[in-house]
Amino acid sequence: MDTAIDRIAHPGLRQKIVSADAAAAMIEPGWNVGMSGFTGAGYPKAVPLALARRIEAAHAAGQVFRIGLWTGASTAPELDGALAKVDGIDMRLPYQSDPTVRAKINSGHMQYVDIHLSHVAQFVWFGFLGHLNVAVLEVTGVTPDGRLICSTSVGNNKTWIEQADHVILEVNTWQNPALEGMHDIYYGTAVPPFRKPIMMTEPGQRIGGSYLHCDPDKVIAVVETHAPDRNSAFAAPDENSNAIAAHIIDFLLHEVKVGRLPKDLLPLQSGVGNIANAVLAGLNAGPFERLSAYTEVLQDGMLEMLKSGKMRFASATALSLSPQAADYFNAHIAEFRERVVLRPQEISNHPEIIRRLGLIAMNAAIEADIYGNVNSTHLTGSTIMNGIGGSGDFARNAYLSIFMTPSIGKDGAISRIVPMASHVDHTEHDVGVIVTEQGLADLRGLAPQQRARRIIDCCAHPDYRPLLSDYLERARAGASGQHTPHLLREALSWHQRLLDTGSMRPA
Repeated sequence: MDTAIDRIAHPGLRQKIVSADAAAAMIEPGWNVGMSGFTGAGYPKAVPLALARRIEAAHAAGQVFRIGLWTGASTAPELDGALAKVDGIDMRLPYQSDPTVRAKINSGHMQYVDIHLSHVAQFVWFGFLGHLNVAVLEVTGVTPDGRLICSTSVGNNKTWIEQADHVILEVNTWQNPALEGMHDIYYGTAVPPFRKPIMMTEPGQRIGGSYLHCDPDKVIAVVETHAPDRNSAFAAPDENSNAIAAHIIDFLLHEVKVGRLPKDLLPLQSGVGNIANAVLAGLNAGPFERLSAYTEVLQDGMLEMLKSGKMRFASATALSLSPQAADYFNAHIAEFRERVVLRPQEISNHPEIIRRLGLIAMNAAIEADIYGNVNSTHLTGSTIMNGIGGSGDFARNAYLSIFMTPSIGKDGAISRIVPMASHVDHTEHDVGVIVTEQGLADLRGLAPQQRARRIIDCCAHPDYRPLLSDYLERARAGASGQHTPHLLREALSWHQRLLDTGSMRPA
């Protein structure tokens, strides 16, 4: 096994190797800290834990010590969880999935800014989010001239380096050195009015270089680590997930048959999760060949498609692989070197590129209402789950925007199709298709009442379909307007009943 010294070819940075505790001691209370990481990949493993210990000691001594924490997306327990447990985070953005972080946000003890992932880097450049004091980044190595080799995610690292006053590097020797060259770091973005077109016309095109650029004088510490990413294993597809996947594949076959899609489809984007993996597994066993992906994360289902040859190329910003899939990827990385590229998330999620490539976007919903508005972030309107992530980037700009959800939850106590969404992340204007295990509703070109009838008939669970039909008919008879008829006294009553009784079913 090589050491961090072997991975750090720049003499000056070798002189800055310190312990994680020493590096954490350089971070001051009240600072905004940009950390690497995207869906449990490529995040710093040692410095956040050391910082949590320092914050805990400060709090025990009666001192106030909290930071603003900015990342690419979600991270892992060693970062989000550790800092949240010691009450060390004042403001969190742009996405999270840690249960301790979630609990503190929903109890009002942590501020949270939920942002489209394509907006984060530009908001920092615009000065909308305040000043970035320090960046803490995991890298695989450093070249002799000081360029940084990314690890299993890129995320916002480019912007963190450019905007932060200081940089702390974690050189993780667990990460495969063969990752070098798999990244495409584009440095052509600018702020208005100086922006230029991003010249990408296919998912496999490279438009940048392989390394992050960082002034060695900006680096205040280098920490040696040897620790794996903490991505979780995915559950095997269940009956509902397989049914959703089958509906989507039938729909795509129809779109090819009528000439709206080519035989090898258009580039795929897929959110993270068990349903998404089931859809990818279905595509892997299906009739389509030579597929491509332009997405945020390369997860197990896409890796299987690359292995089988169904997918010829995948572009992402992170490898969101289960431990078993990560082991396979590392053991066979030579097979994937020319077929996988990792980019900054400001490029992987860029609306210009998404629109130009014409993606098929497939993302999860918490609930959808009868008119096609989708909630992907909140329970009963107030309680955040994870965040909008990149789903909005893709949904609004994709060629096809598909949202997937089981029709019911909690053994039928919750209907995922409701009269009115309790929170709206994706308006009816950005939603083309809704799919549950019950069926698929193609909403393109339909007026609101037509959309409502199709969603109820195709997607609602039989236990709730009569209730939804009854609501729609009474709204059509009694609403003040008939374009999108609602009974405002009842529109959110299902959610209130859930809070009061534990079920959306009437007594």
